[in-house]
Amino acid sequence: MVMDSELGAWLRQQREDRGWDKREMARRLVDAGRAAGDSSMPAVDGMYHNLHRWEHDGGVSERHKLNYCRVLGIHPSQFGPRPPGETPDAGPTAGTVPATPWPAVTEPIPACTTGWSVPVLPVPSTSAYREREEPGMGLFAVEREVLMAAHEGSDHAAEHEQHGIGEATLEQLRADLVRLSSLSDTGAPLSTFMDMRRVRDRIYRLLDRRLWPGEQADLYFLLGCINELMGLTANRLGYPDAAEELIRAGWAYANAIGHDPLRGMLRARLSYVMYWRGWYSESRDLAADGLRYASQGLVGANLHLEHARALARLGDPDAARREVGLAHAARETGQSDGLFEIGGEEFALSRAATCSLAGGALAEVGDGREAAGELETAISLYDAGPGPGEQHGVAGQALAGVDLAVVRVRSGALDGAAVALEPVLILPPAQRVSTLTARLARVRDEIAAPVFRGSAQARDLGDQIEEFGREAVTAGLHSLSGLS
Repeated sequence: MVMDSELGAWLRQQREDRGWDKREMARRLVDAGRAAGDSSMPAVDGMYHNLHRWEHDGGVSERHKLNYCRVLGIHPSQFGPRPPGETPDAGPTAGTVPATPWPAVTEPIPACTTGWSVPVLPVPSTSAYREREEPGMGLFAVEREVLMAAHEGSDHAAEHEQHGIGEATLEQLRADLVRLSSLSDTGAPLSTFMDMRRVRDRIYRLLDRRLWPGEQADLYFLLGCINELMGLTANRLGYPDAAEELIRAGWAYANAIGHDPLRGMLRARLSYVMYWRGWYSESRDLAADGLRYASQGLVGANLHLEHARALARLGDPDAARREVGLAHAARETGQSDGLFEIGGEEFALSRAATCSLAGGALAEVGDGREAAGELETAISLYDAGPGPGEQHGVAGQALAGVDLAVVRVRSGALDGAAVALEPVLILPPAQRVSTLTARLARVRDEIAAPVFRGSAQARDLGDQIEEFGREAVTAGLHSLSGLS
């Protein structure tokens, strides 16, 4: 016999294992019920209060038990805690459900999805928090628990601020943005994306309040920045459609408050996504449009470089070289754009990243020597470490190495290409993002040229690139629920 208090604890555990706060769970339950045809589902606020009561006292009705099963992706026989020694029934074996932390469950209960989302990472039962330290608890599980506690504390504090949203809440959101920008450079992209989404959802909830115009503008700025980071991360995970949608959402917020540097940055990001989709004209036009808003400083430099790369691909080498020169000049102006303080290579383009992007553009022009010079400078700057106020990203350094490998292969220097790829090919799977695997495919295409036919070194390098892709973080994502 399961006590109501045990059921409440089980419900809370299931929610926290998935990294959802109470309001996110409430929204999912409402969506699940409505998707199943239940027109009498309460609003999110009402479900939030129900959820609070259920997690303390149990007492969930049969109607809502089914909605819980839909949201959790489990068979009804698995709902609730089990008495000691009893094994949960896996349910019927016909049909399938989207991927969940319990893949053996195969009853076709529709799962609730709310827009584009990332999968829930599996959390072994031995590592879930049980009000005591577990020796096998992984770092991701620890981080999730700590962040959940912090977010819940911030939410509670925000609800009790007397006027608007309060400076304490804004300060915390700004700190979250700085942290997320840093994580986008150095963290594992999948867990980082999930954290970005939690912060964004919190801002959405704050926008439901009655706010002063200045407070709303502050939140719009934060949303523009976070959507930019989410779009970049989605692209790294191999979802350019979602990346484009997220970046355009960020543009809408930046446009609403007339923030020119942010508008320029978002145009640079979208230009980048379009370029690597093979849509070079669109990439060129987006970069040119962005230069209307920011032609100097770090954002201006980024836009000139995206413009250069697209122009090179479209067969205008002179214009591409000119844009590379303008990028270096724009960076040296030292013009402040209000985004530098956020940090990270996405908001504060480092000298290393500038040289890396310039080298990539010149490689497209066919200037092998100039391109190699820029890329070798980039790698030496990365090796030396960030300058004052800079941060170096793992992906940025790796991309410079891959582009240099392409240049060296084209000149016939297989040994040099292998040296450039050494630090790239040993990256851990969590940092093997889609942008890297796509660039490495270009190296593989280059070494497949007739001149390298029969070369054992070329064959070995190709095998290493294949292995890199098989172990990449993106390798299994496209078969998971909520990503396709």
